[in-house]
Amino acid sequence: MAAPTADLSVTTLVLQASLPVQSVMVLLVCMSIASWAVIFRKLISIRQAKRQADAFEQAFWSGGELMALFDRVGQGAYGYGLARVFEAGMREFLKLRQQAKADSSLMLEGARRAMRANNQREFDGLENGLPFLATVGSVSPYIGLFGTVWGIMNAFTGLANIQQATLASVAPGIAEALIATAIGLFAAIPAVVAYNRFATDLDRLSMRFESFMEEFSNILHRQH
Repeated sequence: MAAPTADLSVTTLVLQASLPVQSVMVLLVCMSIASWAVIFRKLISIRQAKRQADAFEQAFWSGGELMALFDRVGQGAYGYGLARVFEAGMREFLKLRQQAKADSSLMLEGARRAMRANNQREFDGLENGLPFLATVGSVSPYIGLFGTVWGIMNAFTGLANIQQATLASVAPGIAEALIATAIGLFAAIPAVVAYNRFATDLDRLSMRFESFMEEFSNILHRQH
C-alpha cells in the first residue's frame, strides 16, 4: 500500500509553518496591502494634478486678463497645483506693487520666491507616500529571504530526529520556507514599479511647473 502523500497546498503550508515564518508572511502581506493603498492614492492624486494643470494652462494661455484669472483661482475654479503656484506669485507681485518704494526687480524676485515656496509645498504633498513604496520595494525581498532561511534551517534541524531522511520528509519545510520569498517578491515588485512610474511622472510635472514659473515671471516683467 502506497504511503499517503503530504498535502503541499499553499494554505496548508502557510498554516503549518513555524511561528517566525508565519510572522514574516503576515508582515509582508500587511506591507503589500499598505503599498497598494499608497499606489491607488498616488494614481488618483497625480492624475488629478495633471488634469488641473491642463485646465489652468488652457485658461492662462487663452489670452484673458490676469486679474480675472487670479479672481477665479481664488474662488477655487482650477483646484490646486499649478493654479496655486500662479496665485501665490500673483498675490505677492500685487502686494509689492502697492508699495511706493518697490522696484521691478524686487517685485519679480518676491513673486518668484512665493511661487517656489508654494511649488515646494505642492510637491511635498504629491511625493507623500513615495518613500514608503521605496522602502517596501527594497526591504521586502530581504524580509522574505529571512523567512526562507529560517524555514529551511528549521526543516533541516528537524532531520536530526529522523533515522532515514528522504526528500518527502524535508520537502514540506522547504516549500513553506520558499513561500516567504514568494510573498516578499509579490510585495516588492509592484512597489518598485509604481515608485519608478510615479517618480518619472512627478519629474515631468515638476519641469512643467518650473517652465510655467519662468514664463509667468517673464510676463510679469513685461507688464511692469
